[in-house]
Amino acid sequence: MAIKYSVDDRVVYPGYGVAQIARIVKKVVGKDTIDFFELKFLSKEMTVLVPTAKLTLVGIRPLSPTSRVTAALKILAQPAREISPYELTASNWNKRNKEYQNKIRRGDLIELSEIYRDLKHISQQKELSFGEKNLLQQTEMLLAEEISLVEEVGAERAITQLRAHFVISPKISAKAHTL
Repeated sequence: MAIKYSVDDRVVYPGYGVAQIARIVKKVVGKDTIDFFELKFLSKEMTVLVPTAKLTLVGIRPLSPTSRVTAALKILAQPAREISPYELTASNWNKRNKEYQNKIRRGDLIELSEIYRDLKHISQQKELSFGEKNLLQQTEMLLAEEISLVEEVGAERAITQLRAHFVISPKISAKAHTL
């Protein structure tokens, strides 16, 4: 069942964030006239054109319902999956990063929460690499942006809400608490 979108609807573009459908643009491509949605991102100076017939393929989806946001926030309070010291090595970062990037491309709020939770827990075991820090920041921004719109709170409040749901593991040393 295809979801019908209209001008002014807010949608999630996986990996990039929330955009508003600004208008419908008709373009001639080869011999065909194709309808595109012009998406203007709310948190960055960026506009993209997406063929209206390819929205599902691209991963465009409506904002999550409140129940999905609640479920995503509950994931942050759950323990992270067990990550062995071997998995924390640089060579395994590439494997984890590939898995994380696939989840980001799907744009599922629950999967984004899992990435965020796992990286927060990893940060308690070791200093995050440059790539891990960037990914943590990206997932926090994507989560906060959608949560702030769904719950009608400011982005800073949504970030605070995200961080408040993160449960600090009892295994953490006192040093980690001061970071």
